[in-house]
Amino acid sequence: MMKRRDFLRNTSKGVLLPSLLGGFSFRAFSADSAIMKSLLLPVTETDHVFVIIQLNGGNDGLNMVVPIENFNNYANARQNIYIPEKSLLALNGKAGLHPSMVGMKAMYDKGQLKVVHSVGYPQPSFSHFRATDIWMSASDSNQVVNSGWAGRYLNYEYPNFPNGYPNATMTDPLAIQIGSATSLTLQGPAVSMGMSISNTSNFYNLINGIQDPAPDTPAGKELSFIRMVAQQTQQYATVIKDAATKTVQQVSYPIKNSLGDQLKIVARLIKGGLKTRIYMVNYGGFDTHSAQVDSTDTTKGSHANLLMNVSDAIKAFQDDLKFLDIEDRVVGMTFSEFGRRIKSNGSEGTDHGSAAPLFIFGKNVLGGVLGDTPVLPVNATVNDNIPFQYDFRSVYSTILSNWLCVNDLDLEQIMLKNFQILPLVNGGGCKKAVNLSGDLLISNYPNPFTSSTVITFSTAGGHTLIQIMDTMGRVITNLTDKEYTAGTYTVVFDGSYLPTGVYYARLQNLATQQVRAMIKAR
Repeated sequence: MMKRRDFLRNTSKGVLLPSLLGGFSFRAFSADSAIMKSLLLPVTETDHVFVIIQLNGGNDGLNMVVPIENFNNYANARQNIYIPEKSLLALNGKAGLHPSMVGMKAMYDKGQLKVVHSVGYPQPSFSHFRATDIWMSASDSNQVVNSGWAGRYLNYEYPNFPNGYPNATMTDPLAIQIGSATSLTLQGPAVSMGMSISNTSNFYNLINGIQDPAPDTPAGKELSFIRMVAQQTQQYATVIKDAATKTVQQVSYPIKNSLGDQLKIVARLIKGGLKTRIYMVNYGGFDTHSAQVDSTDTTKGSHANLLMNVSDAIKAFQDDLKFLDIEDRVVGMTFSEFGRRIKSNGSEGTDHGSAAPLFIFGKNVLGGVLGDTPVLPVNATVNDNIPFQYDFRSVYSTILSNWLCVNDLDLEQIMLKNFQILPLVNGGGCKKAVNLSGDLLISNYPNPFTSSTVITFSTAGGHTLIQIMDTMGRVITNLTDKEYTAGTYTVVFDGSYLPTGVYYARLQNLATQQVRAMIKAR
């Protein structure tokens, strides 16, 4: 039997009516038959919502989640910017949040925050533009993909969009981004699956019936007329306005906090009844090459202010979701295109790095800390990076599988390959989340080694991957990448061609991963 989405791609036709309204980019469409409307149904029925928070610029994760159990090496590597241990907001006894993140610490204590250590990918890019594309497309670093991971998901859920949308079944935008043009994240295989609200002022102008002033010129008068016609005919603008007007009271959000302003709109639209599944907001300023801290008090400064604004905004958003009685439906995530180097620079800042922690938050997250506290070298160099423990695409796969309820076959096609599922959210509504083992699963002998070393690893069965990485966070080789039956195995790593130094062996087995340091000596 032909799949419904394939049938739609082969038989549907629609009329594209592009329009622009006060900073909103919209498309309105009409279907050509009643049967088309009846078939335009999502693949998966769920009322779950996912909120993506992009931290633009490459956030310094090592000063955001500080490794308490490796504090001496951390302080030695960052003598001019490290956060004093006594100031940290302790999490699990092994790591602590930056002292400005009081709001998120309160969420952690309630089990509403998951801290995921060392999220990255093989062969990391240190370019803002390329790294952002990789995170948004969920591609390999040496592969260019012109669609976004969330856009591909929405394309599976709402096949043949935009033809026939909006319709009686899906009257609302599939995804909404606030704060900039619609990003690659929401780009589908053919068209963007989302719409953009360029700034928060435009949102309030829309719901209050106010237009941005046009210049007092002939062209300005024409622009005003075009805007008026567009607003009268724009279906998505109408449903957004209707949803917004249903919510008349919200909790207080922090003032002069653009992230809080964006999240306040998201909460209002969710409560207003929009069926939109994905929202994306962004907050910039994290490219902290210099003056990251106050030279007289490293707990203060530009980075501290950024983290405080993120923490305060997310805490207000979570409080608002509870006040509006919708917290059961919403999970959020923070991400940045990369982390920073282990060693600080001479300008009281940090340079582009690789892996970094990210946050998953909400009532239905499995709270706590996931992963091992990063192991830092005794004497870090300017090139040292934190090796990734979790591939960021495993986070996406988990959200799609255990929160948005995507089936396994579609999941692999959306994510372009198979990734592990992590214990991040309560998957009771979709599938059971897995638990990680606390056992030592990978080791090597001898260590240090001079030429080769035998790596011993234990697998619970199924797909198992062993990777070797350098201190730049780059994958040197995959020693094994295949299906195993449960048991303990060995594989020889020949490192004779490598220079002396520290390397990392990484095990990935289904939902479990571990990283262990190895030393190559003369």
